[in-house]
Amino acid sequence: MKKHSCFGKRPGRPAYRAAVSFREKVLRAVKRIPKGKTMSYKEIAQKANSPRAYRAVGNILSKNYDPKIPCHRVIRVNGEIGGYNRGKAKKAKKLKQEKAI
Repeated sequence: MKKHSCFGKRPGRPAYRAAVSFREKVLRAVKRIPKGKTMSYKEIAQKANSPRAYRAVGNILSKNYDPKIPCHRVIRVNGEIGGYNRGKAKKAKKLKQEKAI
């Protein structure tokens, strides 16, 4: 049986990893923000390996309604609250409850 170069040492397992989308990287990075802390859209873009895609981060988060992803912990780089798909007032309230602002 001929071995193909794209397979790893274990039969049936590829040596490469499946590509992870930018959206998935963003949501994973946001999910890791601890309670009581915030990160900027720019910092999230950097963690997702696309430092200039901070506007895309905002776009992705505006479409997310999963309560397990704490989108309210992402703020603007200048310290302003920024947008939130459930309203700015609700975002401010959540951040105050977590003592992040």
